[in-house]
Amino acid sequence: MMTILSRGVLAASALISLAYGAQAHTTLESQQAPVASTYKAVLRVGHGCEGSPTLKLRIRIPDGVINVKPMPKADWTIETVQTHYGKTFDYHGTAVSEGVREIVWTGKLLDEYYDEFVFRAYLTDSLQPNTMLYIPTVQECEGGKADRWIEVPTEGKSADDYEYPAPGLKLLPAKTSAH
Repeated sequence: MMTILSRGVLAASALISLAYGAQAHTTLESQQAPVASTYKAVLRVGHGCEGSPTLKLRIRIPDGVINVKPMPKADWTIETVQTHYGKTFDYHGTAVSEGVREIVWTGKLLDEYYDEFVFRAYLTDSLQPNTMLYIPTVQECEGGKADRWIEVPTEGKSADDYEYPAPGLKLLPAKTSAH
């Protein structure tokens, strides 16, 4: 029979495991946002690759996400890759057919530190509410090591079923404006 103390130890161990698991992945701070709105993505990086410092973080911008603007970071450089969207979007009355599709931050984040990488974007109304939007992220580290946070869950699975899940954002219905 399990004692109250051993139950407490098991519960504490489970909480520590959950906390460690949450830190082990690259995640978004705000994990839901409405379509047809501006979203501030704060990507949290909790560790390097197998103890090696992070030197680069690459983010692929999903289809339907436009007007992307990365936030500068002290001691890091930013590169953006711009291409055509494949269709034209209406962004506040302006036709937009190309823009940032990838962001690359280059610098150095030691394994023992945590940091956040930020960009702002517009989630177009072409995105489907009540679905998940995944932002594939590759973390490149010293010694050629890399963590590829690019796994997108298939039907019936969740991010918890994968070793390297892409950061996910739950898309909510567009907010209706009161007139």
